[in-house]
Amino acid sequence: MNHPYLDPAFLVSWSRLTPEAIRPDITEAISRAKENIRAICDQPLDSLTYESTFGALEKASEDLHLGWGRIMHLDSVNDEPAQREAIGEMLPEVVAFSSSVPLNPRLWTVLKAAASCDWVKDLSPVRQRFIQETLADFRESGADLPDDVKPEYAEIEAQLSLKTKKFAENVLDSTNAWELIVEDEAELSGLPDSVKEAARLDALANGHGTEEEPRWRFTQKFTSLQPVMQFADSDSLRRRMWEGSCSIGKGGEYDNEALIAEILELRDRKAHLLGYGCFANYATSRRMAGSGANALKFINDLHDKVKPSFLKDMEAVRRYKEEKTGKSVEKLSPWETGYWSEKRRRELYAFDEEDLRPYYSVEKVMEGLFSIYSGLYGITVTPRPTVAFKPGESGEMPEGAVEVWHPDVLFYELHDAESGEHLGSFYADWHPRDSKRAGAWMNCLSVGEPPHGGKPRVPHLGLMVGNMTKPVGDKPALLSHREVETIFHEFGHLLHQLLSDVEVKSLAGTNVAWDFVELPSQINENWCWERESVDLFAAHYETGEKIPDELFSKMRSARNYMSGTDFMRQLCFGKLDLELHVNWPQYKGVPLEETNERILADYRVPMTDRGPSVARRLTHIFADPTGYASGYYSYKWAEVLEADAFSRFLKEGVLNPQTGRDFRRCILSKGNSKPAAELYRDFMGRDPDAEALLVKSGVL
Repeated sequence: MNHPYLDPAFLVSWSRLTPEAIRPDITEAISRAKENIRAICDQPLDSLTYESTFGALEKASEDLHLGWGRIMHLDSVNDEPAQREAIGEMLPEVVAFSSSVPLNPRLWTVLKAAASCDWVKDLSPVRQRFIQETLADFRESGADLPDDVKPEYAEIEAQLSLKTKKFAENVLDSTNAWELIVEDEAELSGLPDSVKEAARLDALANGHGTEEEPRWRFTQKFTSLQPVMQFADSDSLRRRMWEGSCSIGKGGEYDNEALIAEILELRDRKAHLLGYGCFANYATSRRMAGSGANALKFINDLHDKVKPSFLKDMEAVRRYKEEKTGKSVEKLSPWETGYWSEKRRRELYAFDEEDLRPYYSVEKVMEGLFSIYSGLYGITVTPRPTVAFKPGESGEMPEGAVEVWHPDVLFYELHDAESGEHLGSFYADWHPRDSKRAGAWMNCLSVGEPPHGGKPRVPHLGLMVGNMTKPVGDKPALLSHREVETIFHEFGHLLHQLLSDVEVKSLAGTNVAWDFVELPSQINENWCWERESVDLFAAHYETGEKIPDELFSKMRSARNYMSGTDFMRQLCFGKLDLELHVNWPQYKGVPLEETNERILADYRVPMTDRGPSVARRLTHIFADPTGYASGYYSYKWAEVLEADAFSRFLKEGVLNPQTGRDFRRCILSKGNSKPAAELYRDFMGRDPDAEALLVKSGVL
């Protein structure tokens, strides 16, 4: 039987990946994986080799990982009812199999016996590390649990998968269920023309208004919500948009409060079964932080240092509104802070972020992005023509074209500039759709391998996805500066995968400590602020001119405007995440909004209104059995690393190819082949300087 999801071909035939094929393909993949595991278990203990044990385990579930990875990707970018139903049907079976592997007593016996064999000391350091990491993975997945406890553990894993999937669906569905139709153009005062035109076209596309009598449609997607909250003069419009954001994951069939409590309870029980005091200790035990308490201390220490700057920022905005309106302002409203903050920035720096958009066409940004890192890391990036077919359909494939899942999607190949080797390829899908989840992310569709054992190199296949500003009319997609940073960020993750040169796939690419994984992505954002690099990707979409010196200077001057507030917002997420996972028994049974207030009271200022807990829509924490749970702090942890690491580029030259080659060699190519702290020291020659981020952000 043909199994399209399991097709090992490097390039994916997306149109063959239909909902109808999900059940037979995943059933087949699980069957193959079970047979592979059985073969490992059936061998005698006196003739074990690396290839027959850990090497075989590494390959045992490759088909399942390949097929399920493609399915989960389509679930993120092309959600539709038949596919959602098929995934829901197969998810319990996938989780049941995955949970059963470390709970298999014979397999565990074989692996422990192999790990104690004399031949282990003769293996490469990478393979030795893989053995130790695998043993740790098994222990953290219940391998040492008593037999009578293992069924409960497996059921917890199954329930976590189902409940986190439902959480994600509720966020997507409640986002798509909300819209605001504006009939009076006067309400749109202050909005950039590009935003108004996008809203008008969106209204037309959804059956609202005509060319003669236009309407304007706004949604809770970031590219619609954010400009309104920042620029709209109408307090009423901003308030309605804010109230809409409060509906995500709240009320009716999409309410996430009960799910959040159930997910937290399951995680806490899982951690206790495995001998950890809390889920945060379980999640961080092999990360750089080392424990939930250390991670929480990291957040609390940053909070204490940032709070004065945060309070100063918020007081300045309150006083600014008071000054401009001539009325006493005791408290700001949550739908006012972004608007008055933006007006104050424009006045302080004579700088309007929208003035940058004409210089940031997505095509030119991508071109310059590739130019920067080609020079730094010794690579070349080449686009390929693409074609998209509907699922289950086919058509003529132009010569040299690559099939993609949607007409918006682009495709590129990445080669080593010196050797010409094909290191990897990737897709880029930048614009929002109703069927696509919010946010931006990088993912790996298939992990490559360097040449070894007489075998040639196998390239990596990855993707970058976002929800950026769309093209409007005959204008290209013109991005905000933050959207440019997002592209650079995701490309950092992608390079971490595509430049990985590790012989063991499980240790390759982004499979690193969670609080180290954001270093390659967040360091990339720095190149969005240096004149040498900005000139390589910023050019006016009509004239081709570079950003004028005066505008660039204003942009740089305003870089740390409200940095205390931005810093505190991220600390809020990290604090909420860790408190819930370190101290869950304290909050169990307490209403979510009360819990939220208890945890974050010292991280906010009083306002006229308080929205529901952000936890209701925090997919980073609750849309995956683990995901960023007890890991949101890692964004700030990695910012400390990147601020310090980028200081070497600033010292030696932001486009210095030798510094870039060192970063590729010491960090990007190494995956998890060595502990993260060692990799960092290999590049910097020392441990990180924790003050670097506070200095860079201007809060010290």
